[in-house]
Amino acid sequence: MSSESSEVWTGWYRDRSGAEAIVITAGGSQVSTRIRGVEYTGATFAALRATDEGGEALTGCVLEWDLPLPVVMDGAMQQATLGCLLTLGERADLSLTLHYGGAAFESGIAGGDFDEALERVRRQLPAGAEFGRKLLQAA
Repeated sequence: MSSESSEVWTGWYRDRSGAEAIVITAGGSQVSTRIRGVEYTGATFAALRATDEGGEALTGCVLEWDLPLPVVMDGAMQQATLGCLLTLGERADLSLTLHYGGAAFESGIAGGDFDEALERVRRQLPAGAEFGRKLLQAA
């Protein structure tokens, strides 16, 4: 994908005040979402900050979303879904789970580093299996 490409995923935002559906956009070197009328952007999910003057960090919440992430095995593309759960509090805790071939491959808690968590999942795939596409670097 070019640096100008973007992806859009739907998910959920949850905090003490309740839950709401959100849309997450990842493109170039930015991730963004709008929560309760406030736009948040950042270089990573763990670095989301309000775009208004205060620029407060998004914290005290959970973001959850799924995205398609096909797996290639023996030259055949197979459907898979990557479930993402990010808890933002005193620190960022990210957990990824790839649902593929009737199994679940989990990253465990990986701080807020999406690429590190994704690599943990990839290493668990059967020999010869690889992700069928690259995800944007902003994720």
